[in-house]
Amino acid sequence: MNLSSKIENALIKASTTYPKDRLNAFNRAIDVETNENAIWALELMLKNAKIANKNKIPLCDDTGIPHVFIELGKDTIISSEFLEDIKKGIANGLKNLPGRPMTVKGDDLERISQSKGLYNESEKLVPPSFLIDNYNNEKYDNLKEHGNLDQYGNLEDYNDLDNKSKIHLLLLGGGPEIRANTYRVFHKRDSKEVLNVAIDRLKENLALLGCTPSIPAIGIGRTHFEANSLLIKSMIYGNLDNQSDIEKYITDELNKTNIGPMGLGGKTTSLGSFIKIGPQRASGVRILATRPCCFVEPRVATVEINYI
Repeated sequence: MNLSSKIENALIKASTTYPKDRLNAFNRAIDVETNENAIWALELMLKNAKIANKNKIPLCDDTGIPHVFIELGKDTIISSEFLEDIKKGIANGLKNLPGRPMTVKGDDLERISQSKGLYNESEKLVPPSFLIDNYNNEKYDNLKEHGNLDQYGNLEDYNDLDNKSKIHLLLLGGGPEIRANTYRVFHKRDSKEVLNVAIDRLKENLALLGCTPSIPAIGIGRTHFEANSLLIKSMIYGNLDNQSDIEKYITDELNKTNIGPMGLGGKTTSLGSFIKIGPQRASGVRILATRPCCFVEPRVATVEINYI
């Protein structure tokens, strides 16, 4: 199977299938809920997921804007043809999903005003510029440093990582995007100061989102670009079955709001949280990006390319 076909299949999978950790999180939420309306909503969300997966139809009518994050092994090289194959796969995936037509016609100003209407073809949607970084293999590097590779598989398997790349597809919908925020925070030499600002922003926007429970994503960096890049990585790497103390703290605080699933009240305003914290500037300011993902997000799928 060629690269464009792999990308096409990955996009359709991201749009139609929940990962295992998401299903586990829904079931954990149902087990602890006491609000009958909340339980009804959560069970309906799981039913929706089963239908979407069985019939290969989108989890949500808002099929989202595809974002691409490429991780490169040390010995890998990408070409313009490689990038074009990704774009071709995205177009085919949107066509065959099908994605919701969202591409606005016209020149710069006409697109802003939407005065020329929309293209009917969903494959007309152009993804944003790709994000590219080194292959992320923190778990392997940590085990290698501490001499514990025997518990993580064959060393030869991990030498091969230098010859691999990963392409992550992330579909981002409009509702959470409207409620997202990127702005500076004065840290006052206290990390909780920054985290609590994130929580306050999320509380305000989750009350307006409508599509709770959320899995909020947070990025903290030195610039607006970096903070949002980290936010994207948090959604790609995040795992609801393996939450850090920081992620648990954010989730617990949000679940005290009693917003609940679909705003119906209950203990489950957030299924979990994803956060990625990057390098920081020597100043009193941190750039904080927050995104209150709806209950179908993050919608992520990954394609691994082996060059051996």
